[in-house]
Amino acid sequence: MKMKYIAKIKGNLWIYTKRKTSNILEGAYNSIYKGKSMNFEDLREYVIGDNVKDIDWKASARSNKILIKQYIAEKKHNVLFILDTGKKMLADTRELDSKKEVALLTTGTIAYIVDKHGDSISAIYRGKNNIKYFPFKTGLYNIETILSSYEKEIGTQSNLEQIINYVLRFIKRRMIIFIVTDIDGMSNITEKTLRKLSLLHDVMFINISDALMTGYNAFDVDQDSYIPDYILEDEKLKEIELQIKTKVYNETKERFKKYKIITTTVNHQKDIVKSVLKLLERRKNEN
Repeated sequence: MKMKYIAKIKGNLWIYTKRKTSNILEGAYNSIYKGKSMNFEDLREYVIGDNVKDIDWKASARSNKILIKQYIAEKKHNVLFILDTGKKMLADTRELDSKKEVALLTTGTIAYIVDKHGDSISAIYRGKNNIKYFPFKTGLYNIETILSSYEKEIGTQSNLEQIINYVLRFIKRRMIIFIVTDIDGMSNITEKTLRKLSLLHDVMFINISDALMTGYNAFDVDQDSYIPDYILEDEKLKEIELQIKTKVYNETKERFKKYKIITTTVNHQKDIVKSVLKLLERRKNEN
């Protein structure tokens, strides 16, 4: 398979900064879920057969018992991408970039960093005929397979509520979940589903922004037609539209805060690195 999206992702990571962006992002990701191959957990009393190198001599002297350090192996993370394939994902972003391309490259950028960390990646979305699920795997080939398949299904149909409930029912492991959608997808997930998801998993949302109805040469994907000029040129309508969209987004963010769910918005391909960093920094500050 030709690694079309991996090549784009690597290119994007170098284009928008003079520093090694992939290392910056990887550092931000590691700062949230960092650990060594073996992490210190507790002290216990020495028993025959234990490695004398693990004796904590200072603690032993204080307690008058020979105490040994217990370690636990660091567990690799399972990272799941829940992807929106709805018709609205064929529209444009606020900066008139392709929502489809921004969603693909944002997903790929995060997946690329996750893979460098050695974590397993999975993805799930609603395809034309059924739910498509990619089992947890590592490697760039896995990422390319997910992105190439996702690209073909964008614009068919989507039901995030259905997909999330499928995840809750059938995927029995603790996960870090990135949900790539738009404000419509975010706002239509029920309180009950959000509560269940956040209790079991670490959840972050990436909002791919929507173009304004007012502006220039706007196309309505729901109606499959261009919006009339008299609407596009109405400044009062533009102001109202901005107020409504801002209100819906802010209300959704506040709703998510109850469940410690972090969000970020991406408006353009050039914003991907900055937005992903912002998302990871906000997640670190929540810990």
